[in-house]
Amino acid sequence: MAFLQNINAPELILIFLIVLLLFGAKRLPELFKSLGQSVKEFKKATSNIEDDIRNAMDAEDEPRKPKPVAESKPAEPATPVTPAAEEAPRKTDNA
Repeated sequence: MAFLQNINAPELILIFLIVLLLFGAKRLPELFKSLGQSVKEFKKATSNIEDDIRNAMDAEDEPRKPKPVAESKPAEPATPVTPAAEEAPRKTDNA
């Protein structure tokens, strides 16, 4: 990229003439339009990646909060299951 700093007007004119000869006058506007769109999309993608990296770094900097522990009910005593108890219909509290 350092060589771009030393380009003067005569060099720019020469580059423009070479591009004009290669692509023709009719294709130049759409060539530059597509070039501009490509640069725009590249900048957008670059800024999105930078934002993602910043967000990830900010998330790492925040202190981690412990997850809340749900209150548990005391365990009910286990009742032995017999084959007869499995077949019997269960009563509900709907009455």
